Amino acid sequence: MANTKADHWSSEKYQNAAGFVPQLTTKVLEYLSPQPGKRILDIGCGDGQLTTSIASRVTETGQVLGLDASPSFIATAQKSNTLSQLNIELQDCTKLDQHELTNGDWDKAFSNAAMHWILRAPETRTSFFGDVYRALKPGGRFVFEMGGKGNCAELHTAFTAALTTVGDLSLEAAREASPWFFPSVDWMRKALDDVGFDVLVCESEYRPTKSTESRADGSGGLDGWV
Repeated sequence: MANTKADHWSSEKYQNAAGFVPQLTTKVLEYLSPQPGKRILDIGCGDGQLTTSIASRVTETGQVLGLDASPSFIATAQKSNTLSQLNIELQDCTKLDQHELTNGDWDKAFSNAAMHWILRAPETRTSFFGDVYRALKPGGRFVFEMGGKGNCAELHTAFTAALTTVGDLSLEAAREASPWFFPSVDWMRKALDDVGFDVLVCESEYRPTKSTESRADGSGGLDGWV
């Protein structure tokens, strides 16, 4: 089922503000280990840069399906795609059960720098992992990277403070208004365990990242990243 929400993303602006994201994937790609002939699902594929790299590794004997809720991202990814083994589709990644995915036919599922957006709503946190689990073959692998507890803590604190003082929201309401969900390692382990995953590695890594330069159109710097 395609996404019907308003698209607040811009592929061009994202590349200006967060073009470093696909470049910081050495470890997570080692865990994924794309091999020829494998079928891999990329959840929250964005503009498809990393998805294309994965698809090139599975070769024409494999298949990669990239999903994202942003028409802007999907249009960019589809326009640049030249690989027969790569398909890019518009999909609300909070509702994977609305797509013909959960049939246990995928070798691996992957997500990079997207799940802190996907898991934003509390109800999604209870359904998303089950959907991914059902998408995988027995013994399939789910590899992902996302923002964790403490990520951009100063910005998060300032955001919450502004909503409680200027916006006159309660502290609880201000926290729930955050556009991100940054869980702890313990939370994530339990969420994965609860749906049946055998967790091999779940770790938090401190990774300071320098923001890009601010731009007049708001597509760079901290404001562009937000």
